[in-house]
Formats: sequence, C-alpha cells, structure tokens
Amino acid sequence: MIHTDETTQEAVKTLDGLISILEDGKLGYTNAAEHVENPAIKTDFLEYARERALFIVELQDEINKLGKSTDTSGGGPLGALHRTWIDIKSSFTGGDTESIINACITGEEAAIEKYKKALEENHLEHSQVYIISKQLNSIENTLSQIKMKAN
Repeated sequence: MIHTDETTQEAVKTLDGLISILEDGKLGYTNAAEHVENPAIKTDFLEYARERALFIVELQDEINKLGKSTDTSGGGPLGALHRTWIDIKSSFTGGDTESIINACITGEEAAIEKYKKALEENHLEHSQVYIISKQLNSIENTLSQIKMKAN
C-alpha cells in the first residue's frame, strides 16, 4: 500500500476503532472478574483482560509507526458502534455467573464482527493485517472457551 495522508488516516481510524473495542473488552472482563464467584472463571477473565491490554499496545505501536499518535477519544466509527461491553455491565450487578458469561459472549461476538469489518475495509498494511488477523484468531478462541463455560 502506498502511503498517502488519506490511506494513513484511514488506517489510523481503523486501528483506533479496534483499540476502543479492546478497551471495552478489557474493562468488561475486569468488571466480570470482580462479579463472579468461581475462582477459575475469575482467573480466566483476568487473563482475557490482560490479553486485551497487550493487543491495545500492539495496535498503538502500529499507529506510532505510521507517524501518528494514538487517539483515546473513542476511535471513529468502529469504536462508536461498539459499546456492547458498556451496555452489558448492568448484567454484572446481579452476580449471576451465567448472565455474566452470556454478556461476555455478546461482547466477544461484537468484537469479532468489528475485527472482520476492519479486515474487509482494506485500509491496512500487510503487517497490520497480520497483527489484526492474529488478534482476531485469539478473540475467536476466547469466545469458544467462554461458550464452553456456559454449558
């Protein structure tokens, strides 16, 4: 991809949107961990939150490589569309593990949808596509693990 101001701007907007989604997920998992009784599930949720934090750093590095600074104000259309985790927080207040797990499933499904959309938009460089594909794969694996807990 040839770097133009426009392509760089589109890539940054896409990456910022994914960072926003990851921030939501990190907060969602941290919140979920605080509200579940089961120590194994609590540990898993904290691990998922830690993984999201690492993903955020990876994407921020990509934005910095483009010569831009990271915008933490909500990240464009992808971020604006993804407020699922925040909407889900109300499910946590009851402390019902099943509700919390279902809320996490909903959040992960929304994140996967946004990741796929980011890849389809084709604004990204090869290295960014690789990182996002790798993160998407990990999020899909996390979703599978969470779904097994729900059964």
